[in-house]
Amino acid sequence: MKLSKLIMLSAALLLQQSSAFAIGSESIVKRSETGLTNAWKIDPAHTSAHFTVKHMMVSNVRGDFSKVSGTANYDGKNFDNSSVLAVIDASTVNTNEPNRDQHLKSADFFDVAKYPTISFKSTSVESQPNGFKIIGDLTIHGITKTVTLEAESLPPAIKDPYGNLRTGTEARTKINRKDFGLAFDKMLDNGGALVGDDVDITIDVELIQKPATADSKSTL
Repeated sequence: MKLSKLIMLSAALLLQQSSAFAIGSESIVKRSETGLTNAWKIDPAHTSAHFTVKHMMVSNVRGDFSKVSGTANYDGKNFDNSSVLAVIDASTVNTNEPNRDQHLKSADFFDVAKYPTISFKSTSVESQPNGFKIIGDLTIHGITKTVTLEAESLPPAIKDPYGNLRTGTEARTKINRKDFGLAFDKMLDNGGALVGDDVDITIDVELIQKPATADSKSTL
């Protein structure tokens, strides 16, 4: 066999082996990308809790808590084995009115000096046609009650520019503030209340899984 033919044959064999290795490596990457682990973290930079309550029975006051942290367990398929733990820093309450915010932080309402956090720990998660519901223990002002959060369906996880996997949802519930010891009230001349009892709560949550080499400082 001439030397030139031998060189060409060797090159072809090497190219074939390299292509096979590349295809095999690609399939490994795809399997690892789609195989979700159970553990997720709540991304505080993209998560917040919002509330709405009636003021003097004529208008809504809206506010939020800007610091939410926690964890979730979800394998991407089965809600039955899922769980959520969320913790809210009560001192981050904000209604865009400083005097009202200070009052909310006082002993009349959240008493953040004594009860610095609000927490939710799920006891069960159930699939529904258009989403899922999370049943669990909500603790506010040192009092724990069972509530149900109605959540939207989780979209498929996507990868951000730093290699983190992300997904998220919006969950809603309604509570009576007095059930949690937030009993401050002043009656109006017409018999109405200064602050409504029912509080609508919405939580916008983004979940993240970070690879071992991910930049922990990224907040995109």
